[in-house]
Amino acid sequence: MVDTDEFIPEAVAEIQEEIGDSKAIIALSGGVDSSVAAALAYEAIGDNLVPIYVDTGLMRKGETEQIRETFDYMHSLDIVEAQDRFLDALEGVTDPEEKREIIGEQFIREFEREAKAVDAEYLVQGTIYPDRIESEGGIKSHHNVGGLPEVMDFEGIVEPVRDLYKDEVREVARAMGLEEVVSERMPFPGPGLAVRVIGEITEEKLEVARESNHIIEEELEEYDPWQALAAVIGKATGVKGDNRVHGWVVSVRSVESRDGMTARAQNIDWETLQRIQSRITGTNDNVARVVYDVTHKPPATIEYE
Repeated sequence: MVDTDEFIPEAVAEIQEEIGDSKAIIALSGGVDSSVAAALAYEAIGDNLVPIYVDTGLMRKGETEQIRETFDYMHSLDIVEAQDRFLDALEGVTDPEEKREIIGEQFIREFEREAKAVDAEYLVQGTIYPDRIESEGGIKSHHNVGGLPEVMDFEGIVEPVRDLYKDEVREVARAMGLEEVVSERMPFPGPGLAVRVIGEITEEKLEVARESNHIIEEELEEYDPWQALAAVIGKATGVKGDNRVHGWVVSVRSVESRDGMTARAQNIDWETLQRIQSRITGTNDNVARVVYDVTHKPPATIEYE
């Protein structure tokens, strides 16, 4: 485990040395990784840090509003409305790796535009060790590692938590006094709901995924999962009222893990699963059925794409 008394001052000193008197932007998602990176960078360079939150249109329900409330103490917080640009770039794309690469490049272009506006030369990211392992090992490209474009208009990219696992990042968050809503927040992938929609991303599928994920996080909170999610995985025949429907299939997934490198599917009681399926099919008229994923990691990954 990480020695926070040693790690925090060393990380701050490293950021100070790398960025110096220059300006930097922090890619802030609201998750614990980027939040800790932001806190470390703010301690290192103060007002020379500009936090940027990009609303990609692929976020969870109420995500942008929560970010605005949680980080309102950062008066320079810039919320970028980029939904149309991301969804236009993803139109017609079905390959998971291509999705990740498109999202990674689009993020960088947004950050380059914002950095130019504030004369920032550096980009700070919340990349953690498992991101690097999975990207470099060919398992899947993370938008902030393997999904990055080859050419980027930054003097350097700073990754203060690059050698930490998720549970270690949480320790640092607690040691730095970050709010529990941040330090204990459930992991959410950088590409957002894009990796919880199989095949082409459409507004309809995103809305189903967004509402279903909101229900899952509410219903499974008592199980304290490492990660709980809902994915739109295809279509199937169902019956609603007296009508036959060809609606979406939503897969529910809830896992236990220490660091995200391996995971075990949780044993969820039948009553809870039935309540989940009732809420999801009742909330979404175009959902035909709900299934529960019992696969561990390995052989599966936690996310679907």
